[in-house]
Amino acid sequence: MQALVCHQWGGPELLQVQELPAPQPGPGQISIRVRAASLNFPDLLMIQNKYQVQPALPFVPGAEIAGEILAVGEGVQGLQSGMSVAALCGTGGFAEQCVVDAAMAMPLPPGTPMPLAASLALAFGTSWHALRDRAALQAGETVLVLGAAGGVGLAAVGIAKAIGARVLAAVSSEAKAEVCRQHGADEVVLYEQQDLRQAVKAFSAHGVDVVFDAVGGKLAESAFRSIAWRGRYLVIGFASGEIPALPWNLPLLKGASIVGVFWGEFARREPRRNAEGIGELLSWIQSGKLRPEISRVYSLADAAQAFVDMAERRVVGKVVIAP
Repeated sequence: MQALVCHQWGGPELLQVQELPAPQPGPGQISIRVRAASLNFPDLLMIQNKYQVQPALPFVPGAEIAGEILAVGEGVQGLQSGMSVAALCGTGGFAEQCVVDAAMAMPLPPGTPMPLAASLALAFGTSWHALRDRAALQAGETVLVLGAAGGVGLAAVGIAKAIGARVLAAVSSEAKAEVCRQHGADEVVLYEQQDLRQAVKAFSAHGVDVVFDAVGGKLAESAFRSIAWRGRYLVIGFASGEIPALPWNLPLLKGASIVGVFWGEFARREPRRNAEGIGELLSWIQSGKLRPEISRVYSLADAAQAFVDMAERRVVGKVVIAP
C-alpha cells in the first residue's frame, strides 16, 4: 500500500510517499480502506517533534480517517467487513489502509460524505468539548474566536452559533473574514489591521463571556483584557508557535477562569460524554444548524503540500487527504 512516511523530525519537505506492507488487524482491531483522512494541526506539530505525544520514527502521520472496513480482528463485535466508519487512529491515517482499535471506530449513517466523516471528531469534537463542556456556553452569551478561519476555529464559530451565542471572529484577511460570515459569525475583526480590544468593546460593551484561543502568541493578553466578568478563557493550542505568558492579576480582576482544553484526553477518560458530543454534532449537521467547511481535498502525492499550506496559514476550514 502507499503511505506518507515521516523518517526524520522536521518540515513537510521531509515527508515521503512510499510502499509499505498493508497492516493486519489484531485482537480487538479492524483494518480500514482509507477514503479520506483529515489533516489537523497536531499532525504538523508531530512531524516536527513538538507535540505532547510523540511516536517513534519512522511513522505514518494522520489521526482521523473515514473509509470501509476490510477485516475485523478476533473479539470485535458490532462491526463487520464492508461497513463505512469514521475512526481515530492517532497515527497511520495518511495511507491507503490503516488499523485501528475497534472501540475508536463509529459506524456512519448511509450516504455520509467521507471527507465530512473524516473531519468531524478532532476539530469539531475539540470545539464542542471546549464550548459546550468546559465553558458551559449559554445562548445569548458572547464568544471571541481567535484564528476563526482554521479548522478548529471555524468549527467553534459554527458550534457557538448552534448553541445560540453571538460570535466575534478574529482572522488575518478579508477572504477568511467572508468565510466566517458565511458560517454565522456576527462580526469579524481583522486583527492585523484593527485593534482587537476596540473591536471587542464595539461588539460587546461588557467584554466577551468566552475567548476561544487556538492561536496563543501576541493576541492572548489583549484578548484576556477584553474578557467579561466571570469570563472563561479557553486554551486550545498554540498555532502561532508561541505560548503566551499572562499577568496573573488579569484573571483576579475579572473573576475570570483560564480553562484548559485537551480533547484527546477527554475522549479517553470520558468516552460516554464524548459520544454525547459527537451525537449532538451529527444532529446539528443533519438539521442544517452546523455546516462543516471542507475547503480542499489533496491526493496522497500532494499530502506534503497540505502540511505546507497549513503551516503557512493558507488553510480555510478543514482540509482532507484522500489516498
